[in-house]
This record gives sequence, structure tokens and C-alpha cells, in this order.
Amino acid sequence: MTTITFSPASEPAELSDKVSGAWAFILIECATFSAYFIVYMLYRMHDPATFAEAQTHLSPTFGLVNTLILLASSWQVARSVHSARAGRYDVAWRQAVLTVALGLAFVVSKLSEWGFEIQRGYTFETNDFFAFYFFLTGIHVVHVLLGFVFMGVALYKLHERDVHSEALEIAGIYWHMVDFLWVVIFTLLYVVR
Repeated sequence: MTTITFSPASEPAELSDKVSGAWAFILIECATFSAYFIVYMLYRMHDPATFAEAQTHLSPTFGLVNTLILLASSWQVARSVHSARAGRYDVAWRQAVLTVALGLAFVVSKLSEWGFEIQRGYTFETNDFFAFYFFLTGIHVVHVLLGFVFMGVALYKLHERDVHSEALEIAGIYWHMVDFLWVVIFTLLYVVR
């Protein structure tokens, strides 16, 4: 079994079984979300007026802020992987912590947005658009929370100087998937009219 190591100035030539397994998991998650997106679009095609009207009640500011937070978190996790590969584990650890902090900021922002929408009378039961809105953003937040578990393992491995661990690589792959899915959700719910 070949493993990826974080040796300075070297790039891994092959994927380990763990990283390959992570990619398989990512593909399954992307396929699952693709099915959700297709169902959303079918419902939207069936009732475009309701979806278009309901969409106007979302805050584009919240959506944009959430997107920028997650894009910044993806940048930080990529920097963390790069730093670890260069043998700068303290820097990698700090960048991974910043990734988690940005993820927490996203969750707080999303909870605030949900509270704002619910106060205005828009709930899961308002109409099909809001049912999809709460479902898609809710399942995404669950994936962000799972990302915290991946990042927690990576942080532990970095702290222990376990330089033969793929934990940060896997956490980074997963974190990028979560961010990519948010960009699609943001586009479908906030941008596409």
C-alpha cells in the first residue's frame, strides 16, 4: 500500500487507499446532491411563478457573505495542505484552525439567516421553494459539521506531527466538496431567476 507523506518539497505520486476512498465518498456525495438539484429544478419548472416570487424574499447579502466565507475557508485549507507538504506544520495547523473558524462563521451566518426568514414567516411549510431552501441549506450545514470532524482529525495529526498521515489531504478534499456544493446551492437558490 502506497501512502502519501508530507515530506518537504515533494508531491505525492500516487493516491493512497484512504485518499482514493475519500474520492469515492466525494463522488457519491456529489451524485446525491446532483439528484437533489435535479428534483429542485423539476419542481421549479413545474411552478416557476411560485419559485420566482419566493426567491425574492431571500437575502442576497446573506447568500453572498456565506459564499465569500466558504471560498475563504477553501483557500485556507488549500494553504494548509501546501504548508504541510512543505514541512511547515505550525503554519499548516494555524491555517487549518482558520479554516474551521471560517466554517463556524458560515454556520452562525446560516443560522442567523434561517432565523431571519422564520421571523418573517417563511418556513419549511410555506411553499415548495422554501421547503427546498431549508432542506438544501440544512443538509449542507450538516455536511459542514461533518467537515469539522475531518478537520479535527487533521488538526490532531498536525499537532502530533504525524507527517505520514493523509488526514489533512482527506479533510481538504472533503472541505472543497462542501464549498463546491454551496456554490451550486447559492446559484440555484439566490442567483438563477
